[in-house]
Amino acid sequence: MFTIIGIMFAGMLLGFLLRKQRLSWIHKVITVFIWLLLFLLGIDVGGNQEIINGLHTIGLEAITLTLAAVLGSVTAAWALWYMVYKRNRSMKGSLIIISFFVIGTLCGAYHLIPYDFTQSNLSYYALCALMFSVGISVGNDPQTLRNFRSLNPRLIFLPVMTILGTLAGCAVISLFLSHRSLSDCLAVGSGFGYYSLSSIFITEYKGAELGTIALLSNISREIITLLFAPLLVRWFGNLAPISSGGATTMDTTLPIITRTAGESFVVVSIFHGFVVDFSVPFLVTLFCSFP
Repeated sequence: MFTIIGIMFAGMLLGFLLRKQRLSWIHKVITVFIWLLLFLLGIDVGGNQEIINGLHTIGLEAITLTLAAVLGSVTAAWALWYMVYKRNRSMKGSLIIISFFVIGTLCGAYHLIPYDFTQSNLSYYALCALMFSVGISVGNDPQTLRNFRSLNPRLIFLPVMTILGTLAGCAVISLFLSHRSLSDCLAVGSGFGYYSLSSIFITEYKGAELGTIALLSNISREIITLLFAPLLVRWFGNLAPISSGGATTMDTTLPIITRTAGESFVVVSIFHGFVVDFSVPFLVTLFCSFP
């Protein structure tokens, strides 16, 4: 995590040193790496039998919790965005982004590619290259520092809005999941996209079934952010993809947030991801302690 952030800052330093040169091609490089990363993520999802098998049994429950968590968090983010800026940005098409993920998922599910990418570090290297490219783009923009200074200080409350919105959404949806307790739903939502850590905790405290739901739900949260960031910006404001990304906004979802919300929100996104990420083990274990 910190390695990836360090790579991005190295890219920012290089971009700053090259600020007198217009590196217009770097945005195309970022786009290509985003496509590659989503393709590899699709392969990972399609090739994960636990996820594929879970879709037939508890997948609907997981996606229901995910949608409630995301809707609650982006609604809270929209409220903060409206209070701070009261404006929206236009949407860019995301069909190409979605298609790369879908193609990757099909390749993973039906083993259309002979090489097993899930056993390699290609996704990690692609993410590092993407973050380095994003860093160059941010550092090379002479407007970046001025944009950072103009950010409203009230945006420090965004992680709180994300946490409260997510828990509110999960609490509401728990009313319709009669076989799940309120604490179960809140524990799943408290993963905030950090699927590896949250699913391990929940499996240990609540059992494998709820742990699998947490895995599916929090992976889905990351995927929704990656695929639908342009729509979230259009409908809920520029803070929405940051809030939707939860704990992933300082690494895996940061590039797409930068492209859709704007480079001026890089610092907000990293700060948000750090705070939310830090809250995951505390909130998950807290809600798992209740029956």
